[in-house]
This record gives sequence, structure tokens and C-alpha cells, in this order.
Amino acid sequence: MRLTRIDGTCRNGTCPTVYATDRGTYVIQGYTVSDSELAGQVDLPRGEAAVEVPRELLERVARDL
Repeated sequence: MRLTRIDGTCRNGTCPTVYATDRGTYVIQGYTVSDSELAGQVDLPRGEAAVEVPRELLERVARDL
């Protein structure tokens, strides 16, 4: 799979970032939701994880798409 950086909250790519893949999907890098109360509100199947990203990042990505 090949990733193309769409947008992120810092220039070096080590903070919340959105990538497009060459498979027509997106990869979201964010902060792992580790608070058990919050995580309990999301029904995650095996192999999935909940991540938190700043609203502004998704707003910028939406405008760019």
C-alpha cells in the first residue's frame, strides 16, 4: 500500500495526519482513545482502533477533497 499525505497538524508527520492510499481508502493517524469510558461508547471489532484527531484537521481535509 502506498500513502500520500493529505494534511496534518504538524509538518514532520508525527502528529494527527490524514493519508490517502492507492487503494481508494484513507489512513488516519491520531491519538489512541485510551479513556475506558470513552472507548466503551464505541463498539470496536477485532483489528480496529479508535483514534482522536483535531476537528480543524478534518475540516481542512474536507475542504481539500
